[in-house]
Amino acid sequence: MRGNLETGISPPLAITVMGVSGSGKSTLGALLARQLGCTFLEGDSFHSPQNVEKMRAGIPLTDTDRWPWLDQLGAAIEEAVGRDGLVVVACSALRRVYRERLTASARLPMVFILPSTTAAELARRMEGRPDHYMPPSLLGSQLATLEAPGLDEPALILDATACPEELGQQVVTWLRGAHTALRDR
Repeated sequence: MRGNLETGISPPLAITVMGVSGSGKSTLGALLARQLGCTFLEGDSFHSPQNVEKMRAGIPLTDTDRWPWLDQLGAAIEEAVGRDGLVVVACSALRRVYRERLTASARLPMVFILPSTTAAELARRMEGRPDHYMPPSLLGSQLATLEAPGLDEPALILDATACPEELGQQVVTWLRGAHTALRDR
């Protein structure tokens, strides 16, 4: 297993950048994976064609739609960490029960990063992505579903209006301490 010793973060670990559409989770996740020298998994690519069509049609996903998606993504996370020791994932993980299901499916330590900003900023960002299957009309349902991580969850909440590079540095600094705490549990 490899880890990025320069950052002080050692495997095994899955880092999930979570949040609603437009929060910057894919941008931050890809940047973190490059910084840490590990695989990046885009959770959106694990949705079934049926889920994508529902979202494209402006229909919010139900828990029944999400469970198989979270289980499949969790298995991919477990495989990537088994191979490389470390993985970064972009996944909405909007509710605590979704984060718990993803962690259980991956069967390994997982931390969550939530880039957070205003609904107006999220809508502005979503309007700038006309080719994305997630329409801006679903933002309200996503915000209504979002449960910010509790104090007992291994999570970091960031101001998503900061530049991705700054956010990446904040995450790496936080991970140094968070991963040690996870190992000591």
